[in-house]
Amino acid sequence: MSSTTIGTGRVATGSGLDSILDRANDAQAVVQRFLARAGVPALRISLGLVFLAFGVLKFFPGVSPVEALVTRTWNVLSFGVVDGYAALALTGALEVFVGVTLVTGVLLRIGLLALAVTFVGVFSPLVFFGGELFTAAGPTLTAQYILKDVVLVAAAMVIAAKAFTRPIR
Repeated sequence: MSSTTIGTGRVATGSGLDSILDRANDAQAVVQRFLARAGVPALRISLGLVFLAFGVLKFFPGVSPVEALVTRTWNVLSFGVVDGYAALALTGALEVFVGVTLVTGVLLRIGLLALAVTFVGVFSPLVFFGGELFTAAGPTLTAQYILKDVVLVAAAMVIAAKAFTRPIR
């Protein structure tokens, strides 16, 4: 008895456990090819949607849960030059730009460089306001909000590794 294995065109002549394992390996290969093809684009688009959504919030005073932190951070980073709504608008514009480049893939390399700058701003409160963000009981909710962004950095690294393999034109 023979049968064609999934996606290979090969004819399996074995029976029993060998045949089942061959089919399982063939099915796994199909799934792996799909994940290899779709995984990084899905990661890029989903990361872009996150930045787009949180960036848009910054344009509406009182809506972003980190509004005060963003304003204080910009005040420190800019030595008092950028404060208030300007800080929120600049952060929002940067995050929206990053989001659009990630979702569309247009100007992706520039967007990834902007994303690197964004991450400096995201993590700088840990340096500037560490005493307020960490208590004897552990990290505050705001600190946890910042620390979870390490996952976004890892996602950005995967996306950048793929994007920077192509030659610059």
